[in-house]
Amino acid sequence: MDQRRSIIPSIIDRYEQKFLSSAKLQQNADKVIAGGSHGARPVRPFPFSVEKADGALKWDVSGNELVDYMLGYGALFLGHARKEIVEVVSQQVANGTNMGSSTPQELRWAEIVCRLIPSVDKVRFAASGTEANMLALRVARAYTGKTKIVKFREHFHGWNDFIAPDSGINTKFGIPEEVLSTTIVVNPDLEQLETVFKKTADIAAVIVEPTGGHWGELPLNNPDFLQGLRKLTSQYGLLMIMDEVITGFRISRGGAQEKFNVDPDLTIMAKIVSGGLPGGALGGKTELMELIGSDQNEEYIAHPGTWNGNPISAAAGTAALTIIEKEPINAMANSAATELKQGINYILKTLEVPGIAHGVSSIVHVALGIPLTNEQDIYTITHDTLQQAKDPDRVKALKLAMLVNGVDMMGGIGFMVSPVHTKNHIEKTLDAFEKSIIAIQEEGLI
Repeated sequence: MDQRRSIIPSIIDRYEQKFLSSAKLQQNADKVIAGGSHGARPVRPFPFSVEKADGALKWDVSGNELVDYMLGYGALFLGHARKEIVEVVSQQVANGTNMGSSTPQELRWAEIVCRLIPSVDKVRFAASGTEANMLALRVARAYTGKTKIVKFREHFHGWNDFIAPDSGINTKFGIPEEVLSTTIVVNPDLEQLETVFKKTADIAAVIVEPTGGHWGELPLNNPDFLQGLRKLTSQYGLLMIMDEVITGFRISRGGAQEKFNVDPDLTIMAKIVSGGLPGGALGGKTELMELIGSDQNEEYIAHPGTWNGNPISAAAGTAALTIIEKEPINAMANSAATELKQGINYILKTLEVPGIAHGVSSIVHVALGIPLTNEQDIYTITHDTLQQAKDPDRVKALKLAMLVNGVDMMGGIGFMVSPVHTKNHIEKTLDAFEKSIIAIQEEGLI
């Protein structure tokens, strides 16, 4: 190591110094919160604590300003503290938070979801994306009378036991083998999938992230994959479940299914559907959805839940989806994402760093260590190659370096871009990215 490099503070040192107040809070959080807090997941040596957020910005407990691309893990597509949402939520809190009965707010929410998502005849609201996912699996099994669910390697569908295998969740503790055995994991390959269909009679449904594993970090290599999946599932009499927790209303107003012209049987939604508040939803064809909640006969699926369809989330969700329906929200977010991708790729090329920024619509992923020069080439390499390139130390370093330079990105691997990310925000982000890449180079991580 040369003398100059030895006197440069490390990325971790700079992070610890900048977010010192958060470190003190975390010491107390570790004493009373299991896992230290939800926000502790992607940030080590300790997570920073945010006090306030507005639009595309947030401020930590020390007053550090950050351009935010986490945006509630993708839930806040319209940015923090959107005026229209704040107003309707405040009004609803004053009117009542849980009526213990049906509400007109839930009806209005359901009507706009059914209007925007092409395949949805009816919808049922849950309290989270994971719960909506659990309901989808139950409906699929009830309708088909079959047990097994097929999922794709590295596709994430919440933390529930049945769909945990090969999704980035540790399945070694607390999940019975009998439960894990009901899930069949395959590569996103149509030939392999058909082989499984031919060998296994007890399959109820196939579930898929429509842009690829981990919100598109591992993109589907075959551009016709979703259409092929729809054709195969129909051919073998299986249900197709599309997990649009992240892609719904973001990839287009009607989600990934509208953009790619695919008609799934069931659609899982969360995040944007509830306007950035807690909530999830399952939508689908009438004959499937009518299995839920009706006691007209003994063959129905009970779906209780104190906060299912609650009026606060309903008010926020309806307001958010109305804005998305009436304004060019998706086009604005896509334009900002394109500018960000192009800027990142220019920086990587200028600094002679192997890597590529890629993504669909307003989602941007960064794959460092991949010797690609064209975004479309990301679809020509294997997922194993992409996984090998995701060096944990480098990903962690990029996350921390970007925070040091005033930007919070998704886990060191990408960005959730929104219509509130202005040109000024993009310019600040690109400046932070360039400084961060240089810092990573100085530490010998790339």
